[in-house]
Parts: sequence; structure tokens; C-alpha cells
Amino acid sequence: MNNNIRIPYKQLESTLEGILIKSGFDAEKAAVCASLFARASLDGVASHGLNRFPSFLEQVSNGQVQAGAMPEKEYSLPVMERWNGNLGPGMYNAHFAMNRAIDMASENGIGCVAMNRTNHWMRAGNYGWQAAAAGCIGICFTNTIPNMPAWGGSEPKLGNNPLVISIPFGKEAVVLDMAMTQYSYGKMSIFEKENRTMPHHAGFDQQGDLTKDPVHVLAEQLALPIGLWKGAGLSMMLDLMAAGLSKGKSTWEIGLQGEEYGISQLFFCFHLEKLGIDPLEMERKVAGVLEDLKASAVFKGMEVSYPGEKSYERRKENLASGIPVDAEIWNTVLQMRE
Repeated sequence: MNNNIRIPYKQLESTLEGILIKSGFDAEKAAVCASLFARASLDGVASHGLNRFPSFLEQVSNGQVQAGAMPEKEYSLPVMERWNGNLGPGMYNAHFAMNRAIDMASENGIGCVAMNRTNHWMRAGNYGWQAAAAGCIGICFTNTIPNMPAWGGSEPKLGNNPLVISIPFGKEAVVLDMAMTQYSYGKMSIFEKENRTMPHHAGFDQQGDLTKDPVHVLAEQLALPIGLWKGAGLSMMLDLMAAGLSKGKSTWEIGLQGEEYGISQLFFCFHLEKLGIDPLEMERKVAGVLEDLKASAVFKGMEVSYPGEKSYERRKENLASGIPVDAEIWNTVLQMRE
């Protein structure tokens, strides 16, 4: 049963900001984190926006997320830096890291930031939109606690290790934001709460059979890798790059903790103009690709959309009409102000 109400974006953002300040965040950090939570819900990704806010504050309360921590530089080259996140808020550290990658790319054409000892960055796509808004192609990815089986495995050994690739396109962007699992655990949790099955197979049950029932998948952390064995392989390679270049923990090491914190991430930026590429020429190229894509013949009842298109449409709608939020979660958050 849908129990959503609509809240204006500014009200959502300011409410979260006030709670974060009350929870020990300084004003600047609270503003950044609140904005990133609110933007996720604005774009229709409540599973990594407002819905995650209460559990995020639990991590702050138990010390897994250090509200006052700031990232610390460990190594520097003109086009690459390595930073220690010091277990600070993951979304703040990721926003900071992408800004550093943007700054290096603006100066040298390419920028890369490796971040160790950070935390969950919430909605991954935020950092793709951030890079695109600065006129950069952005790529970033993170490792996670083990929550996906290797192909043929019956226990979680790999992470769902989200990957983002973004390309500027006028006032919009083409933004691919995907986990290595067919569905994110946040998405499956929403379907579980609403007693719904997933549209496609989401993972395995205890017998190793594919299932659309999120209850079985969530119980054993046996989400289906995208592309089957290919997604499992890609997950491992992203983990190796993030952990190796950041000198941070890999997925299996994070798993030894029992909780997901102190993870590893990698951020890349490519500045178009600094690399001798006319942004208008790039925009025409993207427009041509999208025009051809949207002209595709489709099966009955289906449509073709490009990565990020639906997010942009939901953003416009929700700015005008208010953000749909779960009333129960919203009431829980409001009580945190007291």
C-alpha cells in the first residue's frame, strides 16, 4: 500500500540539515550532507535518500560514522591524489573527492582521487551529476560489504560495488548509476516493505533457485549479479581497483568487520575543454546518439530511455509538486528534531 505524502524540496533539505547540526555536524558539512540526501529523494531514489537517513544517524550514534572527521591527504600528483576519509560521512567525503577530481581535471585535463577509510556514499548518481555540472565526464565506484555471491557460489563473497559514469549534456546529463546486483538492496527493501515481488529475478533462494521475492534474497544476501558471471567478474575488478589504488580495505576485509564501514572508493574526471574537446561538439554527438536511441522500435507496452533521463524528469516533477516521501519514515525523521 502506497503511504506517500509530498514534501517541498527546501523543507526536506532544511529539516535534515537541522537534525544533522543537532547530531554534531558543523554547518558546512550538515548543508552538504542534507543536500545530497534530499537530492536523492528529489530524483526518485528515496531508497538512498530520506529512507536511509535514520540508519545513517544510527551509524553516527554508534561511532561507525565520525561526524567531525575530515578527509586527510596521503599522497599527491598533479593528476592523482589519495585521501584518508577518517571514517567521516560517506556522502560528504565523496562530494569532496569528486570536487578534488574536478579541480585537477580543470587544471590538467584529467583528475583521479582514491579514498580509503570512508563510508557509504548513499546515492551514487549524485557524484555523476556533480561532475557533469562542472563540464566533466565523471567515473566513480565504491566497494561494499560482501552482499552478492560469486557466480556459482551459495554465499555472499562479492560486493554490489556501484559504478557511475556521467557525460554532460546541456543543462542535463547522461548518467549511468548502477550496482553490480540486478537490484540494489535499498530498492528490494522498499518492495519487501510493500509486500511486492520484483519485476525481474532479483537473486537466489536458499535452494539456489532464481526468485523475484525480495524476502528470500534479503535474508541470505544472495542478490543476482548483473550479466550473471560477467557482473560477478566486474564486481571483483572494481573492488581490486578501489582497494588497491586507495590502499584501503577490499570487500572481503570489510566483511570481517560484520558491518559496512571503512570502505574504498575511486573518482575520475575528464575535463572536455582541457582535453581539446569542444563542449558543443560533444553535445551534438550526445544528441545524435540519443536521437537515434529514442527512435528505436519497441515491443508492445515498452519504451526506450537513456541513463539519467527518468531522474531528470522526476526531478522537474518533484520540484513542482513536492517530493514523494514515506509518511512513516518522514514522521520518524521529524521526531528526531525534538
